[in-house]
Amino acid sequence: MDNRQIDLSRYRLQEAKDSLRVAQHCFTEGLFKDSINRSYYAAFYAIKAVLALGTVDFKRHKDVMGYFNKEYVAQEIFPRELGRRLGMLKQLREKSDYDDFYIASKTQAEEQYNTAQATIEEITKYLKEKDVPLE
Repeated sequence: MDNRQIDLSRYRLQEAKDSLRVAQHCFTEGLFKDSINRSYYAAFYAIKAVLALGTVDFKRHKDVMGYFNKEYVAQEIFPRELGRRLGMLKQLREKSDYDDFYIASKTQAEEQYNTAQATIEEITKYLKEKDVPLE
């Protein structure tokens, strides 16, 4: 792992944290669809922080999520429950972004925010275990 990989990982984790803050703001303002969207991106950027430490990267979201599930969740590096929650987050983000008549509930937005928060916490712990300096 070289300095460029570490810097990219740190940058992506910061993007994840920033997106989580925006998700919280949207939630507080009652913008539940937008909160789900930003929660998804918070989790997505955190996952990309893990991938930055390796030699793979993907342009398509489904490839990022699929690789993470196959190489990290299925291998039990991250909890299977997290993988299931990320699947729901991805599904609801797609509904909120692309389904004209989808109405996101406060409960759904809160659950997805919690999934993103848990993802960032798990990935932060993982990065620390890999000796990635986060400060």
